Amino acid sequence: MGDTEIKFKPRLLGIVCNWCCYGGADLAGVSRFQYPPYIRLMRVMCSGRVDMKHIFRAFANGADGVFVGGCHPNDCHYITNGNYDALAMIQLCRKILEHIGVNPERLRIEWVSAGEGIRFANIMSEFGMQVEKWGPLGKSEGIGEGELQSRLEQVVRLIPYIKLTKREKLRFRSPDEDEYSNLFTSEEVESLFREAPSYYIDPGKCHGCMTCARRCPAGAIAGVRNQVHVIDQEKCIKCGSCLAACPSRFGAVTRIRGGPVSPGVPESERDLAGKSRDKAEEGLLPVG
Repeated sequence: MGDTEIKFKPRLLGIVCNWCCYGGADLAGVSRFQYPPYIRLMRVMCSGRVDMKHIFRAFANGADGVFVGGCHPNDCHYITNGNYDALAMIQLCRKILEHIGVNPERLRIEWVSAGEGIRFANIMSEFGMQVEKWGPLGKSEGIGEGELQSRLEQVVRLIPYIKLTKREKLRFRSPDEDEYSNLFTSEEVESLFREAPSYYIDPGKCHGCMTCARRCPAGAIAGVRNQVHVIDQEKCIKCGSCLAACPSRFGAVTRIRGGPVSPGVPESERDLAGKSRDKAEEGLLPVG
């Protein structure tokens, strides 16, 4: 390394369980065990509280590596045994990282008890050295910053759909941790992205009844009564609530897979009452 070359210092985020891993981190500090100073810890009550969105938001915001630490299996302080939920979720996240071209080893999960300060320090040192060797996120993968950000943002938008689609597997429980490594396949994750649906409201069929807008859990449907409704594709979580809610006699909502979605009707043209008056004047609808 030349004298003028600055050594890369990665940005690492650790999301750790309050009862065990955070205690291990505290013991490492009290015992003065050495580990890289550039890891920032975020404490949660249980590793099962870590969400996929936390992981991908961290990477999108510049983290070069993410570590999740929890209690050892069967030592969770909650009857839900949230560390099993965390393990299944991490395996899915790693497959998604691989799918978008990011080294899945940048995401790591480990079990550390409150009395394992030296184990915590060793894990952090090893992980830090690995990420230092890989370099900044995207560099070793050969992905440009703009392209990487676009891929991560696409994943973040799809997270509600992914969790809904894979909810049964995400609840998987087994005392054998090896079974989790094959819980999700690359082909399975690829199909998730390939077959992700979009939903479109046909302005010619929409009656402005507000039924779909009231049912949408993400507030992604814009419109008021007697106006054509429009789905904001950036907010849509692809749950299909709008399709299920739209009265069958209208059939205004369409599911689209793998194709472009038509742009919504401009706000100035959404007034259904105005359209009815125009049709009445043209003799297409009765007046009165």
